[in-house]
Amino acid sequence: MTSATLTRRAFLPPGLALGSLAAGGAVAQNAPTALATAPVSQVDLSPRLTMHAIDTHNGSPGAGMKVQLSRYDGDDLHLLRRFETNKGGRTDEPLLLDATYQPGRYELLLQLDDYFAARGTTLPKPNFLSQVPVRFRITNPTERIHLAILFTPWGYSYYRGS
Repeated sequence: MTSATLTRRAFLPPGLALGSLAAGGAVAQNAPTALATAPVSQVDLSPRLTMHAIDTHNGSPGAGMKVQLSRYDGDDLHLLRRFETNKGGRTDEPLLLDATYQPGRYELLLQLDDYFAARGTTLPKPNFLSQVPVRFRITNPTERIHLAILFTPWGYSYYRGS
């Protein structure tokens, strides 16, 4: 008599098959498809500031988010530009590039009230978060900065990518 060693890996194929059957085959039918196009390579791009708004409440890109970009001059905040995110939750062009990409303190102001109202999201009045400031510094203008911003009606987080 031989003894078989049981591992999690041994259970994976049968478990997936049973899970698919239990779901009436819906897992295989509704599986996400591959990306239609590959992400853009960042290899030869010059230093720049970009952002990506991700709506974790609805599980989608933050498309149509109204945002303001400002720069601090001492304690004063000066508006540089207003924009709206595209269908992917990004901007069509970098926020700062070339001569505008300078060391300093900056703020992105996300208009969450407008965003969730436009989506028809039922929220308490007033909403817990209205406008969300994302404050950051550019210290080395030779490096790329990509701000990934994850948000819900009740919270947000962001991190620096490149």
